[in-house]
Amino acid sequence: MATQAATIAHILDTLAMLPLTSRKMFGEYALYLEGRTVAFVCDDTLFIKPTPGAKALLPEAEMAPAYPGSKDYILGSELLDEPDFCAQVLRAVMQDTPPPKPKAPRKKKAAKLA
Repeated sequence: MATQAATIAHILDTLAMLPLTSRKMFGEYALYLEGRTVAFVCDDTLFIKPTPGAKALLPEAEMAPAYPGSKDYILGSELLDEPDFCAQVLRAVMQDTPPPKPKAPRKKKAAKLA
């Protein structure tokens, strides 16, 4: 079952104190903070990357795969009840995550001669 757009809108609204962005991928969503992937939303459930900073803040967190065959992530939907703490966790994940690599410029295709 794909994540509903209303779920993403609710998460982004709840965590409006952060400059979070989202991108739809295969019917699910990735959440980005300052260009770094910090969480996924699959089947309307928030899954937070289990970085050292996140685990330090949530040592007893319940873990589960975001989709069949994925590694385990921190189940974060209940953290939305405490937006300030959830924001703190997502900031810790962002600090532990390396910045994205710059994309190489696209090569222009040569025009075909008739």
